[in-house]
Amino acid sequence: MPSRAKAKGPDTRIATLGPARIESPLTYCHFVPDDMMIPIRVSPEDLDEGETENDILFEPAGPRANIYFDSSKVKAAIVTCGGLCPGINDVIRAIVMEAHHNYNMAATLGIRFGLQGFIPKYGHEIMELTPQSVSNIHEFGGTMLGSSRGPQQPEDIVDALERSNIGVLFVIGGDGTLKAARKIHEEVAKRGARISVIGVPKTIDNDINLVTQSFGFDTAVEKATEAIRCAHTEALGAMNGIGIVKLMGRESGFIAAQATLALKEVNYVLVPEDNFQLHGVHGLLPSLEERLKARKHAVIVVAEGAGQHLLEQSGHTDASGNLVLGDISSLLTSEITGYLKERGMQHTIKYIDPSYIIRSVPANSNDRVYCGFLGQFAVHAAMAGKTGMVVSKVYGRYVHLPLELVTRKRKKLDMTSDYWRAVLESTGQYAISPMVSKGSPFCTI
Repeated sequence: MPSRAKAKGPDTRIATLGPARIESPLTYCHFVPDDMMIPIRVSPEDLDEGETENDILFEPAGPRANIYFDSSKVKAAIVTCGGLCPGINDVIRAIVMEAHHNYNMAATLGIRFGLQGFIPKYGHEIMELTPQSVSNIHEFGGTMLGSSRGPQQPEDIVDALERSNIGVLFVIGGDGTLKAARKIHEEVAKRGARISVIGVPKTIDNDINLVTQSFGFDTAVEKATEAIRCAHTEALGAMNGIGIVKLMGRESGFIAAQATLALKEVNYVLVPEDNFQLHGVHGLLPSLEERLKARKHAVIVVAEGAGQHLLEQSGHTDASGNLVLGDISSLLTSEITGYLKERGMQHTIKYIDPSYIIRSVPANSNDRVYCGFLGQFAVHAAMAGKTGMVVSKVYGRYVHLPLELVTRKRKKLDMTSDYWRAVLESTGQYAISPMVSKGSPFCTI
């Protein structure tokens, strides 16, 4: 481990496979010194309970003057897991191009259909990835490698890596996938194997700890605003028209919040972090009634995980171990219909769920640039012998983050932040009587 200055806060040290003694084949760039650490001011919501806002030292991403692997002899593998997200193909392409053209790596292999691809019983063939085979994949959404959910035993995966003589594993995935990558790294370390495990955080929900913004999020917000605009048009087209748009966000409402800020036509945004009420003095339904009386239309944006406290929970889990969510959209539709009908208010509800469209589209230009950097920095880290880490942007700087740190918890919206205040001011939902109580952090009375 390189020596570094002491700092308060989480442990940000990055594991290495051993001393990097081989001169880098790169001759055209500025190299990051091995002992360099950069301070980044991290806010309390990014830290564990009890930790305060502080400058935390992080290892910057980028090429090193000396590398660990003999690049002409090492083979790498790429695997993509979990749900689709704009930009996965861009990251794959960036990794392959960097590995081939700049490091002249022996081979880059693509593992088909997630972690299942390592297990012989599934029969998924490994494919070789070349500059020719990935040249235009960034034009398409999804992942050229396919994906899957569900756990596989880390021992079986490391067995497969050793059988194939793979020295570097790039894992592209979200919270559950990065937890699996951590277990793979731990199994590699237990065996004393020389295999680098590098993660690239992928979550359209933008809910990975310490990752300021995950790739694909910008594209998701852009596409979400198109659906919201359509909902607004539909709402305007009928007396007391109500447009409801459900967006991704199991535990975190970042897409709903950001799309709301991007398009000012939203009147209510409902997120998992806010235990809103439907009925009562400060409920959504009385507030919606007031809105319709005043403006004759309304637009509601709801994250898929919002309102679970109002729904009966099945207790079932999906293949990734996530709790199966109750259907908030059906609840909203039935409750709004019943409430307004009791009051004799003619109305029309138009419901739009663009989730699968949003997550399947190609990345926009901003995300393509971001994905390119992530792929390149991932290769630089692997070739330097770094392991058990992810590469990401934290408050504008590309850094290395330990897998243990990013999988510690899921990032959530801070309900007392200036950001959330701006969302509420954009919608005006807490300024519309009676959806606020005096003494609330967002009371405007």
